Amino acid sequence: MATKSKEPLTGKELLKTVKENDSLSKRELAKECGYYTVGKEGQTRVNLAEFYDALLSAKGIQLEPEKGKDGRGREASYNVTVHKNGQIVIGSAYTEEMGLKPGDEFRIKLGYKHIHLVKLDENGDEE
Repeated sequence: MATKSKEPLTGKELLKTVKENDSLSKRELAKECGYYTVGKEGQTRVNLAEFYDALLSAKGIQLEPEKGKDGRGREASYNVTVHKNGQIVIGSAYTEEMGLKPGDEFRIKLGYKHIHLVKLDENGDEE
């Protein structure tokens, strides 16, 4: 089983170390910043992907969407399944993203192999 040798640097500390060691190779730099594991036979494995992710994060660049607010780390997939009772549930991730509130009303328009939900205003007219 592989073990980490030291806690990887993050944030400003990571950026500072990278700047101070700009003469090192990518692998040497990642190892210097703690992004490696040591196997049970003593071999060192540098984790460049984790190192690059940490660098991007330290610079405030995020390539992956934020995790869900439910704490489970689930992301909206934009795919739903029809339940056994024939219902389709649209989760809170979608309604929050659209700024919908409880009580908002929609008109359902059926098309060929698709469904359109059209938001209605306070008078029942399409927005």
